[in-house]
Amino acid sequence: MIKKQMITYKQAGVDIDEGDRFVDLIGPMVKKTYRPEVLTGIGLFGALVKLDTKKFRKPVLVSGTDGVGTKLKIAFMTDKHDTVGIDLVAMCVNDILTSGAEPLFFLDYFATGRLKSEKAADVIKGITVGCIQSGCALVGGETAEMPGFYDKGEYDLSGFAVGVVDQGRIIDGSKIKKGDAVIGLASSGIHSNGYSLVRKIFFEHKKVSVKKFIPECNRTLGEELLSPTKIYVKACSAVMKTVKVKGMAHITGGGIPGNLPRVFPKGYGAVVSEHSWPMPPIFSVMQRLGNVPAEDMKRTFNMGIGFAMIVDKGEADKTIALLKKAGYESYRIGCIEKAVEGVQYV
Repeated sequence: MIKKQMITYKQAGVDIDEGDRFVDLIGPMVKKTYRPEVLTGIGLFGALVKLDTKKFRKPVLVSGTDGVGTKLKIAFMTDKHDTVGIDLVAMCVNDILTSGAEPLFFLDYFATGRLKSEKAADVIKGITVGCIQSGCALVGGETAEMPGFYDKGEYDLSGFAVGVVDQGRIIDGSKIKKGDAVIGLASSGIHSNGYSLVRKIFFEHKKVSVKKFIPECNRTLGEELLSPTKIYVKACSAVMKTVKVKGMAHITGGGIPGNLPRVFPKGYGAVVSEHSWPMPPIFSVMQRLGNVPAEDMKRTFNMGIGFAMIVDKGEADKTIALLKKAGYESYRIGCIEKAVEGVQYV
């Protein structure tokens, strides 16, 4: 009698035991992010989070989703995986902040060809760091093992953030007027946008190693490119307690010209002084090595400004002082004008 060959799920490339080990590894890290509103932990089919109706009389939920993009390629090249999770959280929570929302909870999606628990746990470690920095709870996520779908050793990430804001305190830009000040908050570098151009310049065009020391940045290329996206939750909290913020923008793909106008009322624009803040050296390095046109740089990268607030001109100095006290460098980078289309640089 011919014995039939048995094919298991593990032979197909999915290791359930490794998945269970991964959950055991990340459990203690995840619990450190919990807020009092969290009713259930990881492991169930859905997470339960209650709303504080004493703090928020008319609570409005604000949601956002994003990924890290091809910055992940730098993590693969350097085999360093404990910071991209911070980027993931930052890209989501910085978006919902612009409505005046307080981040409540976060969920992640981690997909790979073959699960390696230690590497995946490093990624989750970064996510928990980002959640702690932003004061939101990591209440769950999904780990997908898909053999043959991803290249060996690679993975993809996406995230989902939910925050809450009182209906009467929503920031939507509707009260912005001529003469208001634009306050730019310093970025930590490239953040998580434009990495297709970054990789083309350094790795395709110039064939630079991630281990190469970049004198202008005072660290290796890999270290510079993996610098985590700055999270601006504490900045917003520090300012909004005493300053009436009229509009906020997360400066991501599209740069200042592509993001700041998204909060302007119709008929208004901004005049921005492009020399009013110090530009991180990595941007001039890229522009020089890639011979990138100045307009392309401005419309691709944040150029040193990762977040922007619009306040009354009389509260600009106070806003900058509050941000500095909270640990954020900021600059008065421009003002609001009528009959200006989008952003005009001077």
